[in-house]
Amino acid sequence: MSIGNQVPLAERMRPQSLDDFVGQEHLVGKGKPIRRMIENKKVISMVLWGPPGTGKTTLARIIARYIEANFVSFSTVAGGGVPEVRKIIAQAKKDYGLFQKTTILFVDEIHRFNKAQQDAFLPYVEDGTITLIGATTENPGFEVIAPLVSRSQIYVLNALTEKEIEIITKRAIKFYPKHTFEKSAVEHIIKNANGDGRTAINAVELATSLSKKVTLRVSEEAVQRKAIYYDKKGDWHYDTISAFIKSMRGSDPDATLHYLARMIKAGEDPIFIARRMVIFASEDIGNVQPTALVLATSAMQACHMIGWPEASLILAQTATYLATAKKSIASTSGIQQALSDIDEENLDPIPLHLRNASNKVMKSLGYGQGHVRYPWLVEKQTGKKVIQEYLPKNLQGKKYYVVDWK
Repeated sequence: MSIGNQVPLAERMRPQSLDDFVGQEHLVGKGKPIRRMIENKKVISMVLWGPPGTGKTTLARIIARYIEANFVSFSTVAGGGVPEVRKIIAQAKKDYGLFQKTTILFVDEIHRFNKAQQDAFLPYVEDGTITLIGATTENPGFEVIAPLVSRSQIYVLNALTEKEIEIITKRAIKFYPKHTFEKSAVEHIIKNANGDGRTAINAVELATSLSKKVTLRVSEEAVQRKAIYYDKKGDWHYDTISAFIKSMRGSDPDATLHYLARMIKAGEDPIFIARRMVIFASEDIGNVQPTALVLATSAMQACHMIGWPEASLILAQTATYLATAKKSIASTSGIQQALSDIDEENLDPIPLHLRNASNKVMKSLGYGQGHVRYPWLVEKQTGKKVIQEYLPKNLQGKKYYVVDWK
């Protein structure tokens, strides 16, 4: 709730048409895909993927308004679950049957929905009962089930430019005609919004509650306060996860817990943190302590089931385990070198004895000939070393996997 007004400024300012919408010209500009869809009144299900404050919710509302569809917003934060989905579907069928009115179901933060919840949407997206518009700050390739992704168009929204943030900030200021804003104060809000229109609006709203005359100092205080509550992206987001990873890599469990605590306090998505730990377990620990990957994967699954605040315990246990584990980059370096050779070296044919001899013609050409299927077993039975080459001719003798621990 904003100070002095029940409706937050960001909601009061929400654009009602594409003409008032700021940013994302690659999607809503003349001749661009979403504008064309709206103009043709043929809207398909889609996922809007982009940072916070880039217009995902607003764009979904505008689409519904243009095609005169029912707009239903659905979120886990509001307690949405499978029973609620069924109620929405029932109403959508009724509205379409009686009034030929389409329903757009807007699923905010769709990455926070588990597989069962996402599966509940699927049949009704397929049969056209609803047009689904999902919004996410996370890669939908990881966080949205494949059948839903395949039936939706993915649109990427970009962080707003400073010029676009300037337009939004000046619009926000017009809501406070009795206040004065120093030029330096406005510039500070624009610069520190980090491409997030909502952050800029919130900063203006808070600044006006602090003083009738908004100076640079007042805007600095407003931006700083809002950063604590709203900024989970940009430099803070990437710098903190970077420090977290580097602390684990440096085997410092105390620093690891410090940066984990920062992310927990800011309400960072626990799955984002857990996923990075899964990557770290393989990239930086590997086979010197392979249980690290098992634990990290289990942690990610547990966070899916539990969520905040208890997920902090799971993340802390796993992070400290990874920080104090032995480290190895043998498999990481190996695959990087192998990939590099694929790009830079000629790809000699796969040795004949390794090829699949699935028919007589292939067998007559020597496919599979001379191949020893179980070298270790032959060596055990005969006591003789089996010499068998597996790499292509031009790479024979190449070593990719070099153990870097004792």
